[in-house]
Amino acid sequence: MPKRILPLTRAKITKAKPREKAYKLSDGGGLHLLVSPSGGKLWRLQYRFDGKQKLLSFGQFPDVTLNMARDRRSEARTLLAEGHDPAEEKKAAKKAAESSFELVAREWFAKNDPGWSQGHSSTVIRRLQKDVFPVIGHKPVASIKASDVRSMLLKIEERGAAETAVRIKIICGQVFRYSVAIGKIEHDPSASIRPHEIFTKREARHLAAIIEPKELGSLLVAIDGYQGTLVVQSALRLAPLLFVRPGELRGMEWDEVDFGAALWSIPPARMKMRQPHFVPLSSQALQILAELHTLTGGGRFAFPGRTGSRIMSNNSVTAALRYLGYGSDAMTWHGFRATARTILDEVLGFRVDLIEHQLAHAVRDTNGRAYNRTSFLDDRRDMMQRWADYLDSLKAVPNIIPFRRTGAQ
Repeated sequence: MPKRILPLTRAKITKAKPREKAYKLSDGGGLHLLVSPSGGKLWRLQYRFDGKQKLLSFGQFPDVTLNMARDRRSEARTLLAEGHDPAEEKKAAKKAAESSFELVAREWFAKNDPGWSQGHSSTVIRRLQKDVFPVIGHKPVASIKASDVRSMLLKIEERGAAETAVRIKIICGQVFRYSVAIGKIEHDPSASIRPHEIFTKREARHLAAIIEPKELGSLLVAIDGYQGTLVVQSALRLAPLLFVRPGELRGMEWDEVDFGAALWSIPPARMKMRQPHFVPLSSQALQILAELHTLTGGGRFAFPGRTGSRIMSNNSVTAALRYLGYGSDAMTWHGFRATARTILDEVLGFRVDLIEHQLAHAVRDTNGRAYNRTSFLDDRRDMMQRWADYLDSLKAVPNIIPFRRTGAQ
């Protein structure tokens, strides 16, 4: 009569001491713990497949607990019952994991992250983790079809996030093209997907911006009358003068500002495209910054938050605009960029390339090479001063009625 094998217990496993030679502690069903002379404890499953004796490792104790090892034994037995070799299935799963969409996407992200702004990087990885990895992240990148991507995008659209779906399609396409470049796949399965063909037609939405000079004059008068804190008031007044991105203005550090040279130098780490950007400061902008410096100049940030260790909230200027009566359908903080872009071009007649340079957009020469960020700096100085003078002139136009907040007395 064969000797009955008693199941293992955690106490028995823990108390097992190394010996001169490796030995086994059996749990039954082919599962045993191999205790090595060095004290290591390795779970292994002994089984037969296709007439051959085989071994399958489940990992070390205590990383793999007794219950986990038993679960893996059950999974292996199920595979055997279905005619599959557990060891081969494990190899295939490992190979698939090494080429999974998530693994390739994270590799692609790591290579591109140093060239992106912190905000862009955060957005990309957040979208991948929230909407992509849970759906196709586990799949081998070579097994993903256009229909898989299409289904994922439509689910995102169903929750009312069509714009997010479009951006995610772009991100996935970049990951797939990277996969082609490193030899994981032959072609991009998302290339055949056209968002305008699969998504419900929606009215185009743009960030609201005032582009009529008279309306802009009214807004500027309202801004001058804002009675909030000096920090928010200064940001609100500088927004139309400098027309940089909200995050760039909020993150301004005093050591970036050269009052003598009338120049604000934004380092690459804080720019969307990770390129340095230079903002000539008009006399009006310098006056605002000088006044602000008396309040916050002792710290790192020009626009600190409540604690001083962080920059002001993105909602600060937005809330100020709302207080002045300008809702999101009338004017946004980011909208000051569109305001400047339109009026500088269509009303004041400045060269488009100068405007694009000042907006920190990529501008290329006739050979397709990107201009250096210091290009046309003198011309841009002139443009920024004339822009500031023009804004002053708008505020001085007769019959501009200052906007009054609804309910204000």
